[in-house]
Amino acid sequence: MTEISSDVIRGYNDTMILFLILNKDSYGYEISKMIRTMTDRKYIIKETTLYSAFSRMEKNGYIESFSQIAENGKKRTYYRITGKGRNYYNDKCAEWELTKDVIERFIVTDGGYDGNA
Repeated sequence: MTEISSDVIRGYNDTMILFLILNKDSYGYEISKMIRTMTDRKYIIKETTLYSAFSRMEKNGYIESFSQIAENGKKRTYYRITGKGRNYYNDKCAEWELTKDVIERFIVTDGGYDGNA
Protein backbone atom coordinates (compact mmCIF):
# COMPACT_ATOMS: atom_id res chain seq x y z
CA MET A 1 0.00 0.00 0.00
CA THR A 2 1.24 3.45 -0.87
CA GLU A 3 1.39 6.08 1.85
CA ILE A 4 0.93 9.78 1.24
CA SER A 5 4.16 11.75 1.33
CA SER A 6 4.35 14.15 4.26
CA ASP A 7 5.60 16.79 1.77
CA VAL A 8 2.35 16.52 -0.20
CA ILE A 9 0.04 16.76 2.78
CA ARG A 10 2.02 19.14 5.00
CA GLY A 11 -0.13 22.16 4.20
CA TYR A 12 -3.27 20.31 5.25
CA ASN A 13 -2.25 18.84 8.61
CA ASP A 14 -3.92 21.81 10.31
CA THR A 15 -7.13 21.19 8.34
CA MET A 16 -7.28 17.56 9.44
CA ILE A 17 -6.54 18.38 13.07
CA LEU A 18 -9.09 21.20 13.18
CA PHE A 19 -11.73 18.98 11.57
CA LEU A 20 -11.23 16.44 14.34
CA ILE A 21 -11.77 19.01 17.09
CA LEU A 22 -14.58 20.99 15.43
CA ASN A 23 -17.22 19.37 17.63
CA LYS A 24 -15.23 17.54 20.31
CA ASP A 25 -12.11 18.51 22.25
CA SER A 26 -9.39 15.91 21.94
CA TYR A 27 -5.77 15.07 22.78
CA GLY A 28 -2.73 14.24 20.68
CA TYR A 29 -2.77 10.45 20.67
CA GLU A 30 -6.50 10.30 19.94
CA ILE A 31 -6.12 12.81 17.07
CA SER A 32 -3.20 10.85 15.63
CA LYS A 33 -5.18 7.61 15.87
CA MET A 34 -8.24 9.18 14.18
CA ILE A 35 -6.11 10.48 11.29
CA ARG A 36 -4.59 7.04 10.81
CA THR A 37 -8.03 5.37 10.93
CA MET A 38 -9.88 7.87 8.72
CA THR A 39 -7.18 7.63 6.03
CA ASP A 40 -7.13 3.80 6.15
CA ARG A 41 -3.48 4.08 7.28
CA LYS A 42 -2.54 5.91 4.05
CA TYR A 43 -1.33 8.81 6.17
CA ILE A 44 0.27 8.45 9.57
CA ILE A 45 1.10 11.80 11.12
CA LYS A 46 4.41 11.87 12.97
CA GLU A 47 4.33 12.87 16.61
CA THR A 48 6.74 15.76 16.04
CA THR A 49 4.58 17.03 13.15
CA LEU A 50 1.45 16.81 15.27
CA TYR A 51 2.86 18.65 18.27
CA SER A 52 4.52 21.35 16.18
CA ALA A 53 1.13 21.89 14.50
CA PHE A 54 -0.50 22.20 17.94
CA SER A 55 2.15 24.70 19.00
CA ARG A 56 1.86 26.79 15.82
CA MET A 57 -1.95 26.79 15.85
CA GLU A 58 -2.09 27.71 19.53
CA LYS A 59 0.37 30.56 18.94
CA ASN A 60 -1.86 31.78 16.06
CA GLY A 61 -4.98 31.60 18.21
CA TYR A 62 -6.65 28.77 16.24
CA ILE A 63 -6.76 26.35 19.17
CA GLU A 64 -6.53 26.42 22.95
CA SER A 65 -5.02 23.76 25.15
CA PHE A 66 -6.14 22.75 28.61
CA SER A 67 -5.29 19.99 31.06
CA GLN A 68 -7.77 17.40 32.16
CA ILE A 69 -7.58 14.19 34.15
CA ALA A 70 -8.35 11.19 31.94
CA GLU A 71 -10.39 8.15 32.99
CA ASN A 72 -7.15 6.34 33.83
CA GLY A 73 -6.22 9.13 36.26
CA LYS A 74 -3.44 10.58 34.13
CA LYS A 75 -3.28 14.26 33.29
CA ARG A 76 -3.70 14.93 29.55
CA THR A 77 -3.45 18.03 27.41
CA TYR A 78 -6.60 18.52 25.36
CA TYR A 79 -7.15 20.90 22.46
CA ARG A 80 -10.23 22.86 21.45
CA ILE A 81 -10.85 24.98 18.38
CA THR A 82 -11.45 28.74 18.75
CA GLY A 83 -13.63 31.03 16.66
CA LYS A 84 -10.51 32.17 14.83
CA GLY A 85 -9.66 28.49 14.27
CA ARG A 86 -13.09 27.83 12.72
CA ASN A 87 -12.51 30.71 10.30
CA TYR A 88 -9.05 29.36 9.46
CA TYR A 89 -10.51 25.88 8.92
CA ASN A 90 -13.13 27.30 6.52
CA ASP A 91 -10.41 29.22 4.65
CA LYS A 92 -8.29 26.05 4.35
CA CYS A 93 -11.30 24.12 3.01
CA ALA A 94 -11.87 26.78 0.35
CA GLU A 95 -8.15 26.76 -0.47
CA TRP A 96 -8.30 22.96 -0.89
CA GLU A 97 -11.15 23.23 -3.39
CA LEU A 98 -9.11 25.70 -5.45
CA THR A 99 -5.94 23.59 -5.15
CA LYS A 100 -7.80 20.43 -6.15
CA ASP A 101 -9.30 22.21 -9.17
CA VAL A 102 -5.86 23.36 -10.34
CA ILE A 103 -4.03 20.05 -9.79
CA GLU A 104 -6.78 17.93 -11.36
CA ARG A 105 -6.07 19.72 -14.64
CA PHE A 106 -2.68 17.98 -14.68
CA ILE A 107 -3.77 14.48 -13.65
CA VAL A 108 -4.23 11.75 -16.24
CA THR A 109 -7.04 9.39 -15.27
CA ASP A 110 -7.69 7.45 -18.48
CA GLY A 111 -4.57 5.30 -18.52
CA GLY A 112 -1.85 7.48 -19.90
CA TYR A 113 -0.51 10.69 -21.30
CA ASP A 114 -0.26 10.84 -25.09
CA GLY A 115 2.29 13.65 -25.22
CA ASN A 116 -0.14 16.35 -26.36
CA ALA A 117 -1.12 19.04 -23.89
